[in-house]
Amino acid sequence: MLVGILSLQGAVEPHRDMLADLGVDSTEVRVPSDLDALDALVVPGGESTAISKLLEANDLFGPLERRLAAGLPAFGTCAGMILLAREVLDGRPDQRSFGAIDIGVRRNAFGRQVDSFEADLPVQGLDRPLHAVFIRAPVVERVGDGVEVLAEVDGRPVCCRQGSVVVTAFHPELSGDARLHELFLATFDAGTARRAG
Repeated sequence: MLVGILSLQGAVEPHRDMLADLGVDSTEVRVPSDLDALDALVVPGGESTAISKLLEANDLFGPLERRLAAGLPAFGTCAGMILLAREVLDGRPDQRSFGAIDIGVRRNAFGRQVDSFEADLPVQGLDRPLHAVFIRAPVVERVGDGVEVLAEVDGRPVCCRQGSVVVTAFHPELSGDARLHELFLATFDAGTARRAG
């Protein structure tokens, strides 16, 4: 299995380290040809507007959008959730997202950097709570048909899954706990994913 990590901006290394701890090979994704051999993709946290602009500047948005539409499994954390969402409720007018999961998100919904927090979250599919790190975190305000809510904070969804796409408002890669990465990797068959796109 080969998992690509979108490496234009944001928390790339913690995801790479966590995948390595699980014995999974990963590669950086910066240009369209980097997508060719992937079985899955991680879209890390960072700054969603900056990543969106860099996707366009690197001619990567269209090719990645096509791979996702063809069924490439994806795991998006924080800014990655925003980029994979169908709808960004408070994005810039020129900001695009991939529409890979049928949710509507609001950026920085929990507040600014100073309002960052940590919480132990019960997550559907995990045997015990996961320590979650929220940094300028988005929140899901609309959930479409077929989307499972796996975790909530104060009744607001912060972890969702639709098919082989999993998104979180928090940073599981900063927790030292790889169970959510394992849950994502268990949602798809690598051979089927490789043929998608």
